[in-house]
Amino acid sequence: MGRDEVRVWGGILAVALLGVLFVPFSEWALGVTYDHTLRTVALGGAVLGVVSGVLGSFAVLRRESLIGDALAHAALPGVGVAFLLAGRELSVLLIGAGVASWLGVYVIHLLTSRTRLKQDVAMGVVLAAWFAAGIALLTYIQARPDASQAGLSSFIFGQAAAMVERDVQLISAVGGAAFVVLLAFWKEFKLITFDVEFAAANGFPVVLLRLVLSTLIVVAIVLGLQLAGVILMVGLLIAPGVAARQWTHHLGQMAALAGVMGAFAGGVGAILSAVDRKLPTGPMIVIVAALLVFASLAFAPGRGLVWAMLRQRADQKRYAARHVLADLYKYASDHGGASSGVPDAFVRGVRGGEAPIGLAKLQRDGLIQASGTHWTLTREGIRAAEQAERSGQGGDDGRT
Repeated sequence: MGRDEVRVWGGILAVALLGVLFVPFSEWALGVTYDHTLRTVALGGAVLGVVSGVLGSFAVLRRESLIGDALAHAALPGVGVAFLLAGRELSVLLIGAGVASWLGVYVIHLLTSRTRLKQDVAMGVVLAAWFAAGIALLTYIQARPDASQAGLSSFIFGQAAAMVERDVQLISAVGGAAFVVLLAFWKEFKLITFDVEFAAANGFPVVLLRLVLSTLIVVAIVLGLQLAGVILMVGLLIAPGVAARQWTHHLGQMAALAGVMGAFAGGVGAILSAVDRKLPTGPMIVIVAALLVFASLAFAPGRGLVWAMLRQRADQKRYAARHVLADLYKYASDHGGASSGVPDAFVRGVRGGEAPIGLAKLQRDGLIQASGTHWTLTREGIRAAEQAERSGQGGDDGRT
């Protein structure tokens, strides 16, 4: 196992450990009381986070992040139709949402394959049309005189407090079935994710495989409607995958890390919402997921913005030191020998703002020493300058 793999798997364990330790921390520092409702919601959020993180990784890699948004909104009319046909039973409503989302997937693929519309345009059409139909249906249902429609509008923003143990079992069972399908077609899904042209050229049923993978993403979206709602569900679907992508180039590691990050966001977000009853659970979960994304963008080794800034700063110091060392050596050699003093004014005049950076690094590395208003190369500095001159790495004359 290479160094990078050890780092990634260590990160997975670290995130999982932080999630576990957050439970006693929240009791001690935040005064959270773990009643039955909170335990159910937190567990449901964690399970949903695993499912969404793993399946959402494929949407991220296939650059189809917006399809999650389109399909989440497309689920809304299915909820309305299912209510009109069969009533308030949650499983029926989720089936209706799934059917509507899957039809959205099919229409998107149909528009992109049979017309000249690009995928983003097709997704925009489906999102707007399906969501508008859903709002119209819910408005009609809410205007009816009976009270059985109460709470249907929660599917727009989510209503985590209504989650019960049966809902968690449903999420676990359906999510587990989705993982079975994912593992059964892992190689095929991996192939169409990274090289769909190669897959088509080798006889793989690309269209069918894409529909199956999109169906799995629909499953994740539908499972999260009650917790996050159609508007915020895309955040929980995409954010863990985006965060995990910053840490690794391997699909298996990315899926595993995204699942753990999704579980962390789902569980911790639900717990944080319990600190104050006015804090909604769905948005808190998405906020935690977004914080994971920002932290990964900033600190992930190799890709993080902080590391990039540090590397840029180190390169700047190294190049400045190389140029200043060449200037010092050339001036000294032309004025009595390599060990002769070089006026500080000369260096700063030639290199400008680069001079103090280079001088500071050279002095710190023991290659030069200060002698009043002059700089003198040490033995190590002379050897380094001669070696750089032989290898052609000396600086320019600073006058161009």
